[in-house]
Amino acid sequence: MSPEQEELFASVDALLEQVTADDGLPEPAERRRLRKAAGLSQEQVARALDVRRESVTSWEAGRSEPRPPKRAAYLRLLDGLAARHPEPPRTPEPDESAAVAAPVTAVPVTPAAAPATVTPATPAQVTAPPSPPAAVRPAAAARRPAPKKAAARAPAPAAPDPRFAHGPLVVLDGDTNAYCVGGLILDCPAKDIVSLVEWALNEAQLGAARLHRSGKDADPLVVLTAAAAERLGLPAVLEDRRGLRLAEDHPAVRQITRAKWKLTRRGFGPWARVYRPAQSGQRRCVQFAVLPWGALDARAWGSAGQLPPAELARVLGAYATRVITPRGSTAVSGLELMTALRPPTRAVKDPHSDAWVSGPMPGSLTEPVDPAPPEAPDEHPVVAALYPRGHQRTPAEVLDEEAFDWIRDPQLLTDAECARPFAVGIDVNTAFLAAANRLVVGLGAAVHVAAPAFDKTVPGSWLIDLSGIEMDPRLPNPFTPHGARPQEAAWYTTPTVAYAHELVAAHGLPVELTPLEGWLRPDSGSYLDPWYKRLSEAYKETMADLGIEPGMDEGQFLAAMETYKENDPGLAALLSAIKSTVKGGIGKLRERPQGAGYRPGERWPALERPTWRPDIRAAVISTARVNMHRKLVRTALATQQAPTPWGHLHFADEALLPVALLSDCAVYFSDGPAPLDFLPRTTEGKPAPGTFRLGVSPGMVKHEGTQELLWAVKMLDEGHNPARHIKGTDAAIDGE
Repeated sequence: MSPEQEELFASVDALLEQVTADDGLPEPAERRRLRKAAGLSQEQVARALDVRRESVTSWEAGRSEPRPPKRAAYLRLLDGLAARHPEPPRTPEPDESAAVAAPVTAVPVTPAAAPATVTPATPAQVTAPPSPPAAVRPAAAARRPAPKKAAARAPAPAAPDPRFAHGPLVVLDGDTNAYCVGGLILDCPAKDIVSLVEWALNEAQLGAARLHRSGKDADPLVVLTAAAAERLGLPAVLEDRRGLRLAEDHPAVRQITRAKWKLTRRGFGPWARVYRPAQSGQRRCVQFAVLPWGALDARAWGSAGQLPPAELARVLGAYATRVITPRGSTAVSGLELMTALRPPTRAVKDPHSDAWVSGPMPGSLTEPVDPAPPEAPDEHPVVAALYPRGHQRTPAEVLDEEAFDWIRDPQLLTDAECARPFAVGIDVNTAFLAAANRLVVGLGAAVHVAAPAFDKTVPGSWLIDLSGIEMDPRLPNPFTPHGARPQEAAWYTTPTVAYAHELVAAHGLPVELTPLEGWLRPDSGSYLDPWYKRLSEAYKETMADLGIEPGMDEGQFLAAMETYKENDPGLAALLSAIKSTVKGGIGKLRERPQGAGYRPGERWPALERPTWRPDIRAAVISTARVNMHRKLVRTALATQQAPTPWGHLHFADEALLPVALLSDCAVYFSDGPAPLDFLPRTTEGKPAPGTFRLGVSPGMVKHEGTQELLWAVKMLDEGHNPARHIKGTDAAIDGE
């Protein structure tokens, strides 16, 4: 083909691309709705179309359009999804009357009944199909407020299950209004807890479909505001501050018992579950969250507990849609999400009777297992059987895999570092979540092995001496949380020992690494992968709603991160809850005994669940710690003029090294107040390979805060960690 013909063909192609603008490709919002209605992630769509996930994000946000030949394939996908998931009926305008999905009874809605916080205009009267037969109680009355501003919209539900037509939850006020996801308001006439349970189960059409085909549907969640709690006869404050529950003789508890309903062992507290034993495989259970009793902990949910009912329904509904219907604290929800995505059992055919029976689910945690002795916390019966009471275990007797909490000796600060006027903190986004990605963990009990050969593919705990690996004293040792060099053989997880081998091989260190013994788990798998994917998508989707998206220019990203929480306080609370779900869920894998009546050496309830796995928690934390250290080393290597001599891990004076670490936050001295002033770049201006990268995705970093040099030096001199206070608050409490 001649150059002239190629030029003509290129012109024709450009013209064809303009024509495709009218090929029927749906609007960006509809593209996103169709994908979510089908339960597909952006990553799945990107893989099918052989594009980057960021491209799909841009198409759904309207920032860019697909180009041929991807455009035709994308249009084919959307057409197929539209045939399976047609657009839901339009919400009636104030001057219209329309039928609402059955079975919803018709009720007049007067201006006085419309909540002022949600309805700037009076909702119209809603008509509905005829009432069901008299033997069946009429269903809940429904109405919708006038549209709110776009920033406060609720997430579009994915392929609504007709059993749960009104969503996963309601927020109840004191005037019979039950606020649902999507702006729907139901009329709830219940005046006591029992009638509220009956209403939620029989009329309200609440709940959520299971996240795994072998899992369980989510129970309805009823959130009680202070006014609703008062209307139902509940006290404003719990008198039992230790047990955090109503007394057994409280009228509400007695009424629940008389009506043949049951409460769980934790009783009726901030998170209460009212149920009847399952019959014919059908669950009968309602979850309650009582806001005036502190159901939404401000450390996890921020100011969500003070939001108006409609706004709170939007926030909790988004959490339920993107993560899981809340069942307690964010830590409890994080643990429940693991089980919901990987149930312990599934239905299997009995080869003898040909009947369906319950069997273990491959790749799941199927039964409780005792930890290996070094993995067990001090209170565990395994420890009590081996050591006398009060014995202080040595590193050779206990696994100590925790996050970094390290500061550099101020005597090791160089003149060049002290000439830099700023201390700048960078923070790894959801570091524990990033560490869980593709992490192979043990699924069953540990097996003791004497003098095992190290295998990085086998999860477990290894007794090995890593004290021979000498680090630059300006850098923390990666094998201990406090950053000090180990002095003897100690227990480490597989990720930590694998990193030791990596350092020895990469830098030619004259050290021989030989495990002395191990507690290994040959039955293994990537148990946390679905958990990582769901929470990662929830995190990125919420950040996108706040205006922070993958692929942003680094300068734009830093600028947007300065004010993103101010854009929508409700979504900021949702983001805080998602991050708290990550940390809390990992922490719950090693839940300690609670209550004043506990005695060391006794078993406690958490030990009886398959998800009590301190070894998995240790593996996640050690992976996050070595991931951080690996980036520290590569940043130092990228900022020194000459390569590090073979056989050493010492860096030149000009190398960029941190002065403090706290979990996922690192503090560096810098010539400027922003991360871009010190993070290393290639000659092309891109981030140096293997170093910290600014961005929104899990494992990338953001700006944590900036203080003056003298402030940081004073903190170091006083033995305090600058990383804890670099943004003017307590980083350990505020989360990732």
